[in-house]
Amino acid sequence: MFGLSRQALHKRAKKQIETTLENEIVLQLITPYRKIMPRIGTRKLYALIKMDLAAMNINMGRDKFFALLREENMLVHKKKKFTKTTNSMHRFRKHRNLIKDKVIREPEEVWVGDITYIDTEEGYHYLSLITDYYSKQILGYHLSDNLKTEGALKALEMAISSRIYPKRQLIHHSDRGFQYCSYEYTGTLTENNIQISMTEKQDPYENAVAERINGILKDEFDVGGRFVNYAQAIREIKASIETYNKFRPHQSCNMLTPEQAHLVGKYELKKWNKRWKEKQKETKKVI
Repeated sequence: MFGLSRQALHKRAKKQIETTLENEIVLQLITPYRKIMPRIGTRKLYALIKMDLAAMNINMGRDKFFALLREENMLVHKKKKFTKTTNSMHRFRKHRNLIKDKVIREPEEVWVGDITYIDTEEGYHYLSLITDYYSKQILGYHLSDNLKTEGALKALEMAISSRIYPKRQLIHHSDRGFQYCSYEYTGTLTENNIQISMTEKQDPYENAVAERINGILKDEFDVGGRFVNYAQAIREIKASIETYNKFRPHQSCNMLTPEQAHLVGKYELKKWNKRWKEKQKETKKVI
């Protein structure tokens, strides 16, 4: 009556049962990652479980994985929030941009520094970060209740003490905030034979990696949300940074975690900013 043989009907029913079971297995695989990284992106999740899927002979591509999470209402939507923390109107010397067209090939070749706000019931606090440009590993951080140089300096000192390639020539890149231009900060860089580089315009692309790391911490780990007090904020930030460094894969690092990328240190970085994509489109049109 319906144009189906009994064999086809049973085959379809069996396939539906198998698909349901596979979907349940996939959801169980991603549960531990979503517990420690509630807002991790779908592509990263897929990279984390891809080997497990192959070992279980579950044939699920990325598009099918996206469709499953969409059906389960598990896709993550980005947040948008912005507070200015940079004050470049000061008396200190501003340095030129040394990494503008530089090809970065290994860890501890370039560090990027930035400061982002953290909201608490006690008022705003400010998180200073030092991140390795190549591996995306956060090497130093400090939470302060003010925007003085001391917070940024403590993050820098933490990063310097954690170096595993101390003989490599290192460049420190940041915006032109007074914290990074101050005598104390630049003096510490000079004492440790670290070259000084700064953005030349009010352009976020000149410090894109630092901006991206801020976004990941706030969007995926909810760092920056309203904490009760300083103690809770620093506790959550420490746990989030450890999880980010050890477990979150990066597309630009061939899906290695920052900690893995910092140790491996031999791959070609991928670029994802809008200007790079626009250049690729223009090149294809010419071809």
